[in-house]
Amino acid sequence: MLVVGIAGGTGSGKTTVVRKIIEKLPRDSVAILSQDSYYKDQSHLPLEERQKINFDHPNSIEFELLINHIKQLKQGLAIEEPIYSYITCTRSKETIHIEPKEVIIVEGILVLTIPELRDLFDIKVFVDADADDRLIRVIRRDIRERGRDVETVLKRYLETVKPMHEQFIDPSKRYADLIVPEGGNNTVAIDILVSTIEKYLGIQHHKKS
Repeated sequence: MLVVGIAGGTGSGKTTVVRKIIEKLPRDSVAILSQDSYYKDQSHLPLEERQKINFDHPNSIEFELLINHIKQLKQGLAIEEPIYSYITCTRSKETIHIEPKEVIIVEGILVLTIPELRDLFDIKVFVDADADDRLIRVIRRDIRERGRDVETVLKRYLETVKPMHEQFIDPSKRYADLIVPEGGNNTVAIDILVSTIEKYLGIQHHKKS
């Protein structure tokens, strides 16, 4: 099993990079774990308090569960990935059943900040993007998918997203084996990553036959 960790700032284009990798690999050879699914359940707090949560701080995520899930997959065991709602800031009763695959992609803004998690990755990738481009994507996404208005998004960006990026996310770039500037538009970097994964898959298939 090859475990690939893909980090990068909010709105850097991580999701696009992951999608383009999957498109180029054999169907059913890849499973994806999203860091966002592992946000701590905040159902014990009033809704008003939940909406003030700093989602860009490592403490907001149950990394222990994510680490255990990766270890289980490596042992050949299926897992139940949580489903998290940004709108209610709670975990759903439902889960997503994930079977072990030859390639596991773990994607999220903070996945390179935790040493124990980094140690589980065979390939560490950081998706880099200009701060202005990231902000534009964040505004679009938060309005469309998370029911926020422009003022709320900008306030959150200045108070938490930007400082957390500078404190935790950007420094984690130094742990990356591959940095992908320009996110999903960088076809050369994506092709290099896909070639590396394909090489691994080829070796595995060769061993089996």
